[in-house]
Amino acid sequence: MTSTLQPARAAEAEEKRPGRWLALSALVLAVLLVAVDATVLGLATPYISEDLNPSGTQLLWIGDVYSFVIAGLLVSMGSLGDRIGRKRILLVGATAFGAISVLNAYATTPGMLIAARALLGVAGATLMPATLALIRNLFHDPRERSLAVGIWGAAASAGTAVGPIVGGFLLEHFWWGSVFLINLPVMVVLVLVGIRTLPESRNPRPGPWDLISVVLSLVGMIAVVYAVKEAATHGLTGVTAVAALLGAVALHGFVRRQLTMPEPLLDMRLFRNRGFSGAVLADLLTVLGMSGLVFFLSQYLQLVQGRHPFEAGLAELPAAVGAVAAGLVAGRTARRYSVRAVVSGGLAAVGVALAVLTTLSQSTGYPLLGAALLVVGVGAGFSFTVTADVILSSVPKDQAGAASAVSETAYELGAALGIALLGSIVTGVYRDFTAPAGTPAAAHESLGAAVEAAKTMPAHPAAEMLTAARDSFTHGLHLASGAGAAVLLATAAAAWFLLKNQKL
Repeated sequence: MTSTLQPARAAEAEEKRPGRWLALSALVLAVLLVAVDATVLGLATPYISEDLNPSGTQLLWIGDVYSFVIAGLLVSMGSLGDRIGRKRILLVGATAFGAISVLNAYATTPGMLIAARALLGVAGATLMPATLALIRNLFHDPRERSLAVGIWGAAASAGTAVGPIVGGFLLEHFWWGSVFLINLPVMVVLVLVGIRTLPESRNPRPGPWDLISVVLSLVGMIAVVYAVKEAATHGLTGVTAVAALLGAVALHGFVRRQLTMPEPLLDMRLFRNRGFSGAVLADLLTVLGMSGLVFFLSQYLQLVQGRHPFEAGLAELPAAVGAVAAGLVAGRTARRYSVRAVVSGGLAAVGVALAVLTTLSQSTGYPLLGAALLVVGVGAGFSFTVTADVILSSVPKDQAGAASAVSETAYELGAALGIALLGSIVTGVYRDFTAPAGTPAAAHESLGAAVEAAKTMPAHPAAEMLTAARDSFTHGLHLASGAGAAVLLATAAAAWFLLKNQKL
């Protein structure tokens, strides 16, 4: 009798690892680090411009290089974690993230800040795949894993919303470098808790970490994202075409190399699983459709409705509240109904909320905006949490890091494409606004530039120009929200078919 029960007890002990929920808190802190840093810089840009006086191109690189590097390295770092240990790469990456944050905070030239942001991207790329992969190895019980993934997703959503709030508070009381120094206490707690509670896990049969594949992935992703953003900002130029061609060739070479290697950096056969492919595609298109709203909403709240940075950050809070609440119950809901019902329903809700935002004006009351943001958060929380669970459940534990990296890469690529494509709609509409005589040309470049230009103009022409600029910007936001709504509704329909019969 005793010998019969021992395997069952061993299996139960494996499923119910002691300290797993405390270990999850360390992973949540890592997610918060990356999510907050991705959004906090936007509010600090005017202060950086005043202090470091970067050129327009340098300012774009300060904002973009972090996401470029993360997008290019996620797959490579996820695979490296599978090989050398996910706990090890997480703790090393977190320590580096904190140290490099200090370098960002005290940068004295635009070039130094760009380099520091790039290094921060390298450290950030080690964190996200490792967190989701460690959840796959910490929680063997599917129901517990669904809840853990929900908490993980809720932390990412909360971090995205907390970034502007914390950033707005710090910028109203301290200098711009303080938005980076907030990473330090979080990093210290993460490392101390992680050392004691996180189990080490890795692929027991790792192949070599192929540097050629790493370079092809990095060059391909950075070149493609750069080409998309440049094409949206400046149109199709020779440099943009070369970057797009280089990226396409590099990614094609990466895929071919993975298919021929006995131990690839990324097993392309994962995409033969319809649930895995459907979940990744849903994530990419969802982020693409929402990016226009996420990127331009802060400008609308501050420059159109005249809110202070901290107030604007608080105004975006319902989206985080909705995402956190939905993420915590998403797994249970998907089991009660179905995966495709929860994902498709969530995406359709986001699409409808974006459609409602096409009615925004300068005088729109907050109840309508807040309600729409709450629905966006709930819908996204349901969808992202369940698709993350599907992705983790579709692969062996040994490949959890690489699979998590694919999921995160879909987010980054979707954000880059969304900001570029939907951003070009807003920018194109805005630039054509009719301005009174004497309006500086710079006012047509961005709404922020128009607000600055108004300070140097006589009162009546300035008010006339600002009204026209704000109306034009809001009209562009309407079109971007409408396009995003169409993308989300189409993605909801596609998810209904792609995730058929998929279970957690």
